[in-house]
Amino acid sequence: MNNSYQNIREEYLRATLDENSVLKSPFDQFNKWMNEAFEAEIIHPTSMLLATAGNDGQPSCRIVLLKNMTETGFVFYTNYESRKGQQLAENPKAALTFFWMEMERQIRIEGQVEKVDQNESDVYFNSRPLESRLSAAVSPQSRIVKNRQELEKAKNDLRQKHPEGNIPRPQNWGGFILKPHYFEFWQGRESRLHDRVIFSERGSGWIVQRLAP
Repeated sequence: MNNSYQNIREEYLRATLDENSVLKSPFDQFNKWMNEAFEAEIIHPTSMLLATAGNDGQPSCRIVLLKNMTETGFVFYTNYESRKGQQLAENPKAALTFFWMEMERQIRIEGQVEKVDQNESDVYFNSRPLESRLSAAVSPQSRIVKNRQELEKAKNDLRQKHPEGNIPRPQNWGGFILKPHYFEFWQGRESRLHDRVIFSERGSGWIVQRLAP
């Protein structure tokens, strides 16, 4: 079996990116690219890689879904007692990555994370489909369980307990917001001479610079 991938090649020819033509706000530039991803019918454009690390310094990453972008940051939801939740409690610094291969684009975002207001978590939790609320309420996320049947039984028991479907939001489940201090917009270019434009927070504004690929 040949496990070498060194000869895989692909050229990037779709677009360009220039530090002099990007929008002045990284949030506006993000919205521009996200809207273009939706227009291009990218599959799951709001999927993002979330990277965290706890006190032991061991990085951990997984795909989560962006649920809201405010004027201050990016919101996602999870179990606060999950591995990522525990790591963020120990070290509230994290990074996000969006990658849209069809558009040859990537966005990297770094910042500080904090919990969103409980009322905001309530509103989002109650907007979810019933089955999703049931699953979130019974899952001891990131912990070892005996088998799937154990989870399904807990879910069915909770459904019977709340026949009207008014599942209360668990206190250990809710939203986080990542408040960024750094953005990088990456556009693939020919011969690996990619365009990389960064926004670094400085005081109340942003400095825009180009990075070498």
